Amino acid sequence: MGRGEFRAAAVVAAVMAGLAALVAWTHHLPLRDPDGASLPTWFRLPVIVASAIALDIAARWVLLVRRGGTAARVALRTVLVERWNRDQILFTASGLVTWYVAYVAFRNLKSYVPFVTDRLADSQLARIDRVLWLGHDPAVVLHHTLGTSWANWVMAGVYLVWIGLVPASLAIALVWTRRSPAGAWYVTAISLDWCLGAALYFTVPSLGPVYSSPEWFASLPRTPNTSVSEMLLADRIKVLAGPWDTGAVQTIAAFASLHVAVMVTICLMAEQMRLPVAIRVPAWVFLALTCVATVYLGWHFFVDVLAGFLVGAAAFVLAAKATGNPLRRRDEPWAFRSATDVSHEVEALPGRRG
Repeated sequence: MGRGEFRAAAVVAAVMAGLAALVAWTHHLPLRDPDGASLPTWFRLPVIVASAIALDIAARWVLLVRRGGTAARVALRTVLVERWNRDQILFTASGLVTWYVAYVAFRNLKSYVPFVTDRLADSQLARIDRVLWLGHDPAVVLHHTLGTSWANWVMAGVYLVWIGLVPASLAIALVWTRRSPAGAWYVTAISLDWCLGAALYFTVPSLGPVYSSPEWFASLPRTPNTSVSEMLLADRIKVLAGPWDTGAVQTIAAFASLHVAVMVTICLMAEQMRLPVAIRVPAWVFLALTCVATVYLGWHFFVDVLAGFLVGAAAFVLAAKATGNPLRRRDEPWAFRSATDVSHEVEALPGRRG
């Protein structure tokens, strides 16, 4: 797609879409827009990316006018021609489409798991957790250690913030990166996170502690996270009762934690691109908080977190190979383009007169 940056991502998306269609046809299940109840993904993602593009154009236009002394009309044309030419628009659109197809296929595959198998591995995963935690249940230990008041709200906040992080990072990768290979690498890696995660959902089907051992979380005060968990359970019940009678998809699955996997991929990409320390350090801190939150709130077992690390790292490496990017850390950072860069490009325009 485009100049070829998203060929690997397109293959991943096509494979996932084909598998989703095959499972749907084999088990007589519908293909759904995963977020059709409110703002569908096909609407939200373009709006987020379009907003990022508008902000990018406005910021570069203002800076070019102020720093370069360029007339406003000429500056706007320069930004549009040099930054948002046909090549860049094709790159952004290609990344958006491939990511969206992979995401929709992932959500549908996740919804199909209980129709393909009725096995649940929660008891086995809980036993592994107790072995790793020397006979204790990790969530219970965290509740006793951190308490169930302020920590509960902090953990709920971390988990909910993550929901907006992925589309925001996608906008950054497709709009604000200087090197298009870096953006293509990231989009491909996230698509592989979805792909590997879906495969593990079918291999090790599970619900997660908050559903398999709800008594562990009965003492937690209600937060927005509580409402989310209740909504997901209600959606699962509706889908299992009649998949054709509801527009919902079921999204309960524990092994592996893709919240952790995606954050690992983000952190590794930030290190590879040598982003500023002000970005890299918060990314790793948020990864640590995500690991704690996902166990504390009962979305995942501790072993799911470990598996998430493996999935995130594997997606990062596989995407590097698929997009032809070296894993060796660059000597120079893959930074974001500045208005100064645009000014220099203006001076280099063919036919420009001083």
